[in-house]
Amino acid sequence: MEIQPDLWAARQQMALSLGWHIVIACFGVGFPALMVLAEWLGIRRGDADALRLARRWSKVLAVLFAVGAVSGTILSFELGILWPQMMRTFGDVWGLPFAIEAIAFFVEAIFVGLYLYGWDRMPPKVHLLTGIPIVIAGVASAWFVVTANAWMNQPQGFDVEGYLATGVVTDVDPWAAMFNPATPPQTTHMVLAAFMVAGFGTAAVYAAAMLRGRRDRYHRLGFLLAFSMAAAITPVQIVVGDWAARFLADNQPVKLAALEGIMETQRGAPLTIGGLFIDGEVRYGIEIPKALSLLAKHDPDAEVLGLEEVPPADRPPVPIVRTAFQLMVAIGTGLLALSIWFAIVWWRRRRLPRSRLFLWAAVAAGPLTAVALEAGWVATEVGRQPWIVYGVMRVEDAVTTAPGIRLGYFALIGVYAAMTVGTIFVLRRLASAPDEEPDPPGTAHEAAAAA
Repeated sequence: MEIQPDLWAARQQMALSLGWHIVIACFGVGFPALMVLAEWLGIRRGDADALRLARRWSKVLAVLFAVGAVSGTILSFELGILWPQMMRTFGDVWGLPFAIEAIAFFVEAIFVGLYLYGWDRMPPKVHLLTGIPIVIAGVASAWFVVTANAWMNQPQGFDVEGYLATGVVTDVDPWAAMFNPATPPQTTHMVLAAFMVAGFGTAAVYAAAMLRGRRDRYHRLGFLLAFSMAAAITPVQIVVGDWAARFLADNQPVKLAALEGIMETQRGAPLTIGGLFIDGEVRYGIEIPKALSLLAKHDPDAEVLGLEEVPPADRPPVPIVRTAFQLMVAIGTGLLALSIWFAIVWWRRRRLPRSRLFLWAAVAAGPLTAVALEAGWVATEVGRQPWIVYGVMRVEDAVTTAPGIRLGYFALIGVYAAMTVGTIFVLRRLASAPDEEPDPPGTAHEAAAAA
C-alpha cells in the first residue's frame, strides 16, 4: 500500500480539529445545566438576578451551540477524508454511536430553539421544562461519541482474531462494540470533565468581573452557581481518574507504562511525581516507593508491566504522553485544593472567600481546566500510538493516500483562527450588552399565554 508522505499533517489536522471542538463541546454539555439551574432558582424563589443570568446564558449557549455544530461537522468529515481505511474496514462495527449521536444532536437543536424563542411566550414552568431535554441531549451526545473513541482503545464487536488472521471483518455486533470495556470509565471521565470545564470556565468570567469591583449580587450569584457545580464534581473526578488508571493497568498496560515512564517490568513499582523522561528513565522527579503498584493494583507489591514488554516500534512517544499526564494531574490537584478552600469558607461562614488571591485562582482555574482537558486527550490519544485501533490497525495503515493533506491542514488553521476570533468577538459583545430586566416571574409569560 502507498504510504502517505504527509502523515504528520493528517495527524495534526485531526488533533487541531478535535482540540478546538472539544472545549466548545464541553460547554455544550455542562453549560445548559447551569442555565436551567439559574432559571429554576429564579422561578422557585422569585429571584430576578437568577432569571437575568438564565436569559443571558441562553444567548451564550446559542452562540456556542452554533460554532460547536460547525466544528463537529468538520470532524465528522475528517474521519472519512483522513482515515478512509479505518472507516471502510470498521464502519459497520463502530458506526452505531455516531448515528445515535446525530439523533441526540437534532433533539438538542430543536429544544435550544424552543428555549430561546420561548422566553416571555410560555408559562414559566413550561419554559423551564424545555431546557431539560437540552441538558439530557447534550450529555447523551458526548456519551455516544466517547463510546466510539473507547472502542478504538478496546476494540470488540467483531471477530478480532479472525480479522488479524485474514484481514476480513466478520461477526459484527455494533452493540457489543459500543458497550466495550473502556466505555464506562472513559465516558464517565469525559462527561464529568465537561461539567468542570463549563463550571470553572464560567466562574472565571465572574471572578474577573469581581476583581474589577463588580461584586453586586448578580455577579456573586453567577460565580457561585458555576463554581459550586465544578467544585462539587472535582473530587468525584479524582476518584474516576483513579478508576481509569486501574483500567489501563489491566487492559492497556503499555499506555500506563508510558504515562508513568516505566521501562522495566517490576514489582512494587514506584510512582514518580514530576521530572522528565530522558534516555529511558524519569529524572528529577519525586519518587514514592511502591505507590504505582498500590494505585494501579491496590497491592504495593503487585507487578506493573513496563515498556520493555513490547518492541520499540509498538511504544508510544513517552516524553509527550508522560508530560501531558503529569500536567493533567497537577492541574486537577490544584483544582481540588481550590474547591476545598471554597467549601471550607462556605461551610464555616456561608459566603464566598473574600481574598483576592482566591478570585485570581478562580480566574486561572477557567483556562487551566481547559488545558487539563486537552492534556488528558493527548495522554489518551498519543498514548495509544502507534495504533489507531488498539492492537488491530496502525495509524499509517488507516490514513488516506490522497495528496494535498498538508495544504488542507494549513487551510484548516485559517478556518479555526477565524472561528476563534469571531466567537470571542460575539461573546464579548454579549458580555458588554446591557442586561435585560426581566418581568417578575410569571408576569410576561402569563400575559403572553392570555393573549
